[in-house]
Amino acid sequence: MLFRFANPQYLYLLIIIVILVGGYIYTRIQRRKNLEKFGDLGLLKDLMPGASRFRQNLKFCILMLAMAGIIIVIARPQFGSKLETVKKKGLEVMVALDISNSMLAEDIRPNRLEKSKQMLYKLLDDLNNDKFGVIIFAGKPFTQLPITTDYQAAKMFISSIQPGAIRQQGTAIGAALNLAARSFSENEEKNKGQAVIVITDGENHEDDAVQTAKELAEKGIHVYVIGIGDPKGAPIPIAGTNSMKKDKAGNTVITKLNETMCREIAVAGEGDYIHADNTNDAIKALQKELYKYSTDDVDAKVYSEYDEQFPPIVWVILVLLIIEVIILERKNGLFRDFKLFD
Repeated sequence: MLFRFANPQYLYLLIIIVILVGGYIYTRIQRRKNLEKFGDLGLLKDLMPGASRFRQNLKFCILMLAMAGIIIVIARPQFGSKLETVKKKGLEVMVALDISNSMLAEDIRPNRLEKSKQMLYKLLDDLNNDKFGVIIFAGKPFTQLPITTDYQAAKMFISSIQPGAIRQQGTAIGAALNLAARSFSENEEKNKGQAVIVITDGENHEDDAVQTAKELAEKGIHVYVIGIGDPKGAPIPIAGTNSMKKDKAGNTVITKLNETMCREIAVAGEGDYIHADNTNDAIKALQKELYKYSTDDVDAKVYSEYDEQFPPIVWVILVLLIIEVIILERKNGLFRDFKLFD
């Protein structure tokens, strides 16, 4: 069962409650300071036998709870009550993202890895009814996000990607392609609507990615490669320091984009090679290529019916408001000995 708010934008109004609580606390503190100027608080309390600070605080808390409930009602809480599998026109896209240390090079701003993540955010913003998954790789691949239609979750997982997630360094593109191929839905027909996007600088290539890309193409899975970086090369910053990575001889290591390898993989995968720079041209070119294949049906599980959940909250709000009215700020003389709200 899926919970959601039909109008989640109204939840931002809860900030008003935070502001009111802060203002109320500040007012109470100032009032106490002002009373202290007139004398001892214990003596002043005896001079105001009808005053009840607890009642005032309780009434304010009840009023804030009621206001929060009203805001939640406006946002329309709902539970999905019926889950259906529907056919939608769309793509299945698996991204294989290189997170080796060379992706920290700053020849692309802010660096190769961060630029790659920014491109993926833009790609997700343009998806519609498409499935999306992420594999990260260095010396070996790892599934960061199984294929899904939850784009907000995808952005959250992408934002958490860091080079240290895989200790074994290298660029195992072939292994990443194999893992991506196993991550797609199983269709009886040839998978024309499935594609793998490899984002890498292609350096320190270790396995036969070209042959693997060819095998994927034979299955109808197109392989696109986005080359990230400068062929001229750049040093690799060491995270958390102002130093650059050096080799055993003490020379600064220069990482270069291996465009030759990237092109060979893309050609073998019957996709395309796209060079990424500091503009958004690469992702635009990729989107244009991908939607050539956005013709097949993909299965998507969706909630087709939602039940409104606000009636119980309305009753709670009503009860809170009645209690708030019943509780007086000052002690009632008839119930002075009744200590419940002292």
